[in-house]
Amino acid sequence: MKNILIIGSTGQIGTELAMALRKRYGNDHVVAGYIPSMPPKGELLESGPAEIVDITNAQQIADVVKKYQVDTIYNLAALLSAVAEQKPQLAWQIGLGGLFNTLEVARELGCAVFTPSSIGAFGPETPKDKTPQDTIQRPKTMYGVTKVSGELLSDYYFKRFGVDTRSVRFPGLISNVAPPGGGTTDYAVDIYYAAVKEGKFTCPIKPGTYMDMMYMPDALRACMDLMEADPSRLVHRNSFNIAAMSFAPEEIAAAVKKLMPELEVTYEVDPLRQGIAESWPNSLDDSCARAEWDWKPEYDLDSMSLDMIQTLKARFGK
Repeated sequence: MKNILIIGSTGQIGTELAMALRKRYGNDHVVAGYIPSMPPKGELLESGPAEIVDITNAQQIADVVKKYQVDTIYNLAALLSAVAEQKPQLAWQIGLGGLFNTLEVARELGCAVFTPSSIGAFGPETPKDKTPQDTIQRPKTMYGVTKVSGELLSDYYFKRFGVDTRSVRFPGLISNVAPPGGGTTDYAVDIYYAAVKEGKFTCPIKPGTYMDMMYMPDALRACMDLMEADPSRLVHRNSFNIAAMSFAPEEIAAAVKKLMPELEVTYEVDPLRQGIAESWPNSLDDSCARAEWDWKPEYDLDSMSLDMIQTLKARFGK
């Protein structure tokens, strides 16, 4: 990777990935693509180039790729799961129409493409525990439908046109930088903010609901490491299971209470998010990622909780 374009650089993952990529490859080599309604701010804006890149506008993507001689595109444009259920047409337009535009530009101009998938690509018929790399994928949400379709389309462009497409299936991502943005797993971000700021948390997911989760530093490293991986080792491409930890709401609450015993937790279940959560796996088997490009997480629930609480306390002066 010499010159990189991030489409969706101001979103949940993009904000942090852009800075991680600039740290690794140099500020001038990473272009932060954004839409006017979500402009870059602060360090993201000041540390390197930024351009308006609407993923639904193929010419706009191509113009920026040519201008900066981009060889790698990180396509992060998407609506998160709960939001996508409320706006399914827009979710399809961005998730699949935008991906098609990106892959066409990559085919014509010789770029590699990373497009994240998700545990949402699985459905209720998928094996729940240690979900295999290759298994049935019949999601019942528009978010999931776009992710499965995106995996297939990306594989097609690799096999048919030789476009270097790669992807991971993200679990729920927990960040101390980007605020929650409407994902089913965002309760696991909210609880830390609520604990530090208010000392109480109302959970929208019922106890006993297991989902795979990952701390954002591990997720960022997975994005970069996969794109740097030796292609001759890759049996799979779109998309790799990656995993770090699996827990239910009462377990993350217990982990937070170890550090903040005064935290009060109540439950007020959101039927939409609960339904989505129950259609997803409890845990993923990531043995293929470990074997094909040496994936290994660094954070577990306790070490993540300690870092989250320390970081947020410092930020909010608690």
